[in-house]
Amino acid sequence: MQGAQGRGRRGRGGGRGPVRLTRRGKFLVWTVGVLAVVLAGSGGAGAWIYRSLDGNIHAGDIDGKIGGDRPDNLSPGALNILVVGSDSRDGANAKYGKDLDTMQSDTLMVLHLSADRKWGTVVSMPRDSWVPIAACDRGDGTTSAPHRAKINEAFAIGGMKGDVGGAAACTIRTIEQNTGLRIDHFMSVDFQGFKGMVNAVDGIEVCPEQAMRDEKAHLDLAAGCQTVKDEEALGYVRTRYSVGDGSDIGRIGRQQEFMEALAAKARKKLTSPRAMYGVLDSATKSVTTDPKLAGIKPLTSLASDIRGIASDRLVFLTVPNYPRELDVPTDKANISWQYPQAQDLFTALARDEEVDKDRLTTPAPLAARTISVQALNGTGEAGAAGRAAEQLRLAGYSVAGTGNAGESAGKTTVTCPPGLEEQARAVAQRLRKPVKPRADAEAAPGVVTLTIGTDFEGVRG
Repeated sequence: MQGAQGRGRRGRGGGRGPVRLTRRGKFLVWTVGVLAVVLAGSGGAGAWIYRSLDGNIHAGDIDGKIGGDRPDNLSPGALNILVVGSDSRDGANAKYGKDLDTMQSDTLMVLHLSADRKWGTVVSMPRDSWVPIAACDRGDGTTSAPHRAKINEAFAIGGMKGDVGGAAACTIRTIEQNTGLRIDHFMSVDFQGFKGMVNAVDGIEVCPEQAMRDEKAHLDLAAGCQTVKDEEALGYVRTRYSVGDGSDIGRIGRQQEFMEALAAKARKKLTSPRAMYGVLDSATKSVTTDPKLAGIKPLTSLASDIRGIASDRLVFLTVPNYPRELDVPTDKANISWQYPQAQDLFTALARDEEVDKDRLTTPAPLAARTISVQALNGTGEAGAAGRAAEQLRLAGYSVAGTGNAGESAGKTTVTCPPGLEEQARAVAQRLRKPVKPRADAEAAPGVVTLTIGTDFEGVRG
């Protein structure tokens, strides 16, 4: 990472060592209720502050906007909470970005808290994730068509009319359809509140090893240690193209370090009521949640649950992924989720099973464009093979042809000639309902055969 926050590198001459991000550090800023309780304990003035902060938190209505056909709740008592860093283009945020007049999600995470509250997992979903976007209510009486795009487009579609609840609903719908997780709550934090928190603690020290200049992020920082606040702080956490490989993955790491530094400095300000109130006032004014989470009391409860988890059982990870360029050579910017690792992760969380992070790290899969697939219709429904073939093309596969299976098939199958087993596994893993591929000496030579059964649910984009 090119940039480091206040406890980062100070050059070759020694000084403080590299940053070590605490497992729960980045969540302390979001769960401001714990600090609000400290203020509320100071008697009459504290009670007034409590009411003031409680009234700052916005509630976004999602009822009736998510729609039906949602995943079942497989683990009652466990919680899945969508956490969004909002990059809206309204008001003071209008200067950021170009030709954007909709709400944008800059950071996207899902927090899973186990039913017994003894462990938790935070899954970051890079906004460059190329996924199927659900059909969503635009807020103007119309519904968007399902399509493939970056995952953060869901927030923009639902928030076309400036409604954070609608933006969250479309994002929830998209995440649920791609993961099988049922989302229980959402929390959105806007850029301007972030800036207010940084200013309230008199800025955060960063130590970039080289100059950082990004016109889109309104950032122009010299190399070396310096304190940033106002627009520079926003630019530092927003920039991506001026640092490292320019990826969203790199930006996520830099944001996590910065948020950890902000949380650490805020804790030191507990003895300064003025500074602490500034942090809390800015934080709570920037927060929008679903109605059940909208208040200091439920946020305090959430914070208490997180703080009660042992550090070695609160795991932070990024959804398994690989460059989409492997499948679509012209796409240099986006990533695809890697299966079956991604689905294994989401299935475990849906069942409230603790995740083994090491099992999610695997080499990149075979490039889809190197695999030739033929689609056969075993459903008896006209056009099923053609629709599957189009999904395969969109996912990057080379389609050798379509046709009808010799007999109707209840179950979807993936077969291949001997020697193409790895290619067949790659195809099988991309199905929404994965199947176990098998080699067949009589299979068509040189191609993987996907026979569409009545249980076929589509191909992941």
